[in-house]
Amino acid sequence: MKIMKRIYLDHNATTPIHLQALEAMLPFMTDQFGNGSSIHTYGREARNAIDDAREQVAALINAKSPSEIVFTSTGTESDNYALKGIAELQQSRNGGNHIITSAIEHHAVLHTCQYLEKRGFEVTYLPVDRHGRIQLDDLRAAIRDTTILISIMHANNETGTIEPIAEVCEIAQEHRIPVHTDAVQSVGKLPVDVQALGVSMLSLSAHKIYGPKGIGALYLRRGTRLENLLHGGSHERNRRAGSENVPSIVGIGQAAALAKKERESNVEHLNQLTDKLRQGLHEGINYIHENSDPENSLPGTLNISFEYIEGESLILRLDMEGICVSTGSACTSGSMEPSHVLAALGLPPRLAQGTVRFSLGKDNTEAEIDEVIEKVPKVVEQMRAMSPAYKKL
Repeated sequence: MKIMKRIYLDHNATTPIHLQALEAMLPFMTDQFGNGSSIHTYGREARNAIDDAREQVAALINAKSPSEIVFTSTGTESDNYALKGIAELQQSRNGGNHIITSAIEHHAVLHTCQYLEKRGFEVTYLPVDRHGRIQLDDLRAAIRDTTILISIMHANNETGTIEPIAEVCEIAQEHRIPVHTDAVQSVGKLPVDVQALGVSMLSLSAHKIYGPKGIGALYLRRGTRLENLLHGGSHERNRRAGSENVPSIVGIGQAAALAKKERESNVEHLNQLTDKLRQGLHEGINYIHENSDPENSLPGTLNISFEYIEGESLILRLDMEGICVSTGSACTSGSMEPSHVLAALGLPPRLAQGTVRFSLGKDNTEAEIDEVIEKVPKVVEQMRAMSPAYKKL
């Protein structure tokens, strides 16, 4: 039986692990199995590997010191640590209880804010424009004397829209408010520089940059204090208790080093393929709407709404053709509710329900994009032929 060759266009959900990252991890799953807190030879080997990885992650985002990197289990944990850590610390110190975020954040931030609201904190959710960008005047108007944190994502996981984080930080600094940004999608695709951005905290995740799942990091600018999420040990400079996941830490370090080395060539490749895909879909299909901002979006991300189509059905049909895409965040897959991101953009439900996200990766080829451009219009037309609304046109 012939095995179908699949085209993977869901890299915003996860990426395949880079072979060099995997090879770097393997010794720490077998012979070099030591605990980084032990002082014998095995422990020192593990500690040296952790220190090297911390330097690699710090270099990727231009942190001043590797000590500003805290390893976590995921980007989600990093977001939780940043928001809950600031909230608990500031409330106990000065009674501040107000947080500013946006309506299109990843649920790792939104659900954490909702958790904090149940515990007496107040949250302002900034609206966004048609392409998902916050307005700086809205931010200025939202700031209060009790504001303790601003958390705005660097780039959206569904649409790819890039937020004006450097400008957000300039406004925040006038009021001495720390800024956290979820940069899970932007690290490795944009030149993320924490010094240029001015953020106090930044979340990232290995499996978005061709590293292993189950490991993330939080950049914590020197002098930024948080209450800990986990207790029980002095690991990560007393910031996160628990024995370090040495193989995965090695993996995120190697992935970070490769992302720094390969970013420019990968971005050029992604931009070429994205432009080709965008043009091909617009030429081959009527009644489609692009939700990504071509002038201000992540390389490789294209969010398209197809009229007279149900998005989940289109994904299943494309999967049968060997094309793997998604409707948006993998963390909400299976939900029948329209995307909160698309709703915030003002997209009507009929369009939101017919939306597909194409997210390309470094290993995608022009031949694959040609095949997608050939197959998607045919599938869309077949599905529309069954729509009573489309038949009336």
